[in-house]
Amino acid sequence: MLEAKHILKLVEAHIQNAGFPDEPKGLYEPAKYILSAGGKRIRPCLALMSANLFTDNVEPQIPVALAMEVFHNFTLVHDDIMDKAPVRRGLQTVHEKWNMHTGILSGDAMLIQAYKLICQSPSSVLPNLLEMFNNTALLVCEGQQLDMDFEHEQEVALATYIQMISNKTSVLLGCSMYCGAIAAGASAVDAQHLYKTGLELGISFQIQDDVLDAYGDEATFGKTPGGDIVQNKKTFLVLKALAVANNEDKQILQQLYTDKTIGSDKKIATVLAIFNKYQIRKLAEDTMEQYYQSAIAAFEAVNIPVERKTALAGLIESVFKRTH
Repeated sequence: MLEAKHILKLVEAHIQNAGFPDEPKGLYEPAKYILSAGGKRIRPCLALMSANLFTDNVEPQIPVALAMEVFHNFTLVHDDIMDKAPVRRGLQTVHEKWNMHTGILSGDAMLIQAYKLICQSPSSVLPNLLEMFNNTALLVCEGQQLDMDFEHEQEVALATYIQMISNKTSVLLGCSMYCGAIAAGASAVDAQHLYKTGLELGISFQIQDDVLDAYGDEATFGKTPGGDIVQNKKTFLVLKALAVANNEDKQILQQLYTDKTIGSDKKIATVLAIFNKYQIRKLAEDTMEQYYQSAIAAFEAVNIPVERKTALAGLIESVFKRTH
């Protein structure tokens, strides 16, 4: 069995040769740029490590793993355009470095390339892979739409928020694990267990992201905490606070998230004080733990010897316990 660090090296060795030609440069250079900008490579690593559960040779599954990373980065390029984001991974976003039209077109090319990579799989598994990938791609779009809708809604139910992050973030983790397993010859039952593992892990991962944005250490998190608060983003933390706070604190929170005249430092301090008053961080971490345990239960149900699961179990745990 390959350790996570070896899988990551394998991914990095192939990601820059994900099939993009050199010309026309204006189309493909931005795609190569975003792929070379780094990232955790969680999705392709999950795909290859899921494949490794069922085969000792993961070379044939590399294109499927790369497809997951190319698709993920395609969503980032288009999300950055919608969010008007200037920076991604410490570098200029594609639409800022080039222009919006280039960002849209290069993103489209990345989506198509993801399909081309999947289509390198054997015909015996290709229909199954495409069905999962198509469903996942649509769910990601639905999640993005929900996220944009939230910007104009004063109240969002926690269950609706969980649905949004499930679609926008976690379905692709589930898809990565499912596709890697199916491409390596796993049974439909085992692949579904792995899909649920990724799905539940992804929800825990996104709630952790919300916690880190509010409470993370700047040195390890890589950005100043409180960004979501300043941008009035409806995260798990604020939605949970609105659900449990008394009427006075709820009104304060609602005002803080609509008044654009309040200074950033004061706003962050006031919101965090309310979060701390109601132990929102602990409530969020308890919810993260519940989803993580659900992911572990699904992973344990995969019908292979436990010794083959050790490396992937370690990666799953590291995703849950991350600090950045």
